[in-house]
Amino acid sequence: MEKKTLKVEGMSCEHCIRAVNNAVSALPGLAEVSVDLKGGTVSFNYDPAKTPLETVQAAIVDAGYEVQ
Repeated sequence: MEKKTLKVEGMSCEHCIRAVNNAVSALPGLAEVSVDLKGGTVSFNYDPAKTPLETVQAAIVDAGYEVQ
């Protein structure tokens, strides 16, 4: 498992936290997802063999947010 933190643009409320958390948590091989609204980040542990980082980023974009 690798730990990763991504900068996420466009989050402004509790709904945003849930949306990003749900999008990332639904992917295989991800664990310990933490969304920080104030910092504008999402942190998680993931298994790149099960889910590449690009897939995680795409899930966040599909949820309506930008990944830096």
